Amino acid sequence: GLSGGALPPTDGVLIVTSRMRRILSVDVADRRAVVEPGVTNLAITEAVRDLGYYYAPDPSSQQVCTIGGNVAENSGGAHCLKYGFTVNHVLALEIVTPDGDIVELSDTDPGYDLLGAFVGSEGTLGIATKVTVRLTRAPETVTTLLAAFDGIEQGGQAVSAIIGGGIVPAAIEMMDALAIEAAEAAVACAYPEGAGAVLIVELDGPVPEVTHQFDEVTRICRENGAFELRVAADPAERAAIWKGRKSAFAAVGRISPAYIVQDGVVPRTALPEVLASIDRLSREYGIRVANVFHAGDGNLHPLVLFDDAEAGAGERAGLVSGKILDLCVEHGGSITGEHGVGVDKSRYMPKMFSDDDLDTMQLVRCAFDPRGLSNPGKVFPTPRLCGEVPGVRKGVHPLVESGQAEQF
Repeated sequence: GLSGGALPPTDGVLIVTSRMRRILSVDVADRRAVVEPGVTNLAITEAVRDLGYYYAPDPSSQQVCTIGGNVAENSGGAHCLKYGFTVNHVLALEIVTPDGDIVELSDTDPGYDLLGAFVGSEGTLGIATKVTVRLTRAPETVTTLLAAFDGIEQGGQAVSAIIGGGIVPAAIEMMDALAIEAAEAAVACAYPEGAGAVLIVELDGPVPEVTHQFDEVTRICRENGAFELRVAADPAERAAIWKGRKSAFAAVGRISPAYIVQDGVVPRTALPEVLASIDRLSREYGIRVANVFHAGDGNLHPLVLFDDAEAGAGERAGLVSGKILDLCVEHGGSITGEHGVGVDKSRYMPKMFSDDDLDTMQLVRCAFDPRGLSNPGKVFPTPRLCGEVPGVRKGVHPLVESGQAEQF
């Protein structure tokens, strides 16, 4: 995982579900499929494409990432602006609790939304063994366009104008000059020469609606300084436009020996200011930062580049990475959009949540896992004792000392 969510603890036991990769059933009439957690994200779409359906959440790693991992992290993807995250497409789960019970969670269960609590819990509440996912009907038409701008500020203004105009594209993605350079080196995506930023906009739905939205989007892009517009004429050209964006994370390995993949969220309106601050941090610390992000919902993926053979470079890169998260919180955003907290970001949780917030979250965890067996040491900066008074985090709790409770 991208936040260390699957790192094993010392003397821990790993339960690996990657061989559980069967698609158990497909029910087109009810628009659902039941799969095991080791099934890859893209495999679901490939299984139902000829039936006119697909699985909407599409992380860039969809060829290799598994549904079990997507459930753990509540993964997103380029098309989540319109269609939502994993939690919006999981209808039911079979889980094994830390006590060994097999439990069914469903979106039709009365009472608390336990299904919603489990999705995105990063393995801390139990293990998913079956996942019932929603299948989405393939749209009547899809139009993909690429707009090239001199700089990222112009592209950001175009994004704000598109969303402000009441248009909700299926996807709206942006890459800056450094990310474009990496993609060109890796996959020769042939984006417009000299572009300081490219914007990928995908529209889908009924033909009349998409035609109207396309006219509006192209007008907005031109009014905001796009010097070149490309429109995919067929699926092959659509794939070519997406090729550079989908390869961006791995591609930076062509221009940097080491890098940190960051993941934060800011309000769309704060994008220009936050990106300018990231640029200042880059220059101040002498660390290059390539920006790739889901522009429509403000989910940033800065790629912090450094040479691990250079003394002090890793430490400077870590500082820049942390300060980017600080920027996200300061502007009313989040320390993670879809990559999770894991071990990498647990120290930033108190910057976003109060002690009362964290206590409440851990009480939920204790309800599922009172002995702290499931993915210990993740998410929370200071794991608490189940059964202790909220807010008490020092010393050994009397219940632990007497053997009536166990410590994380």
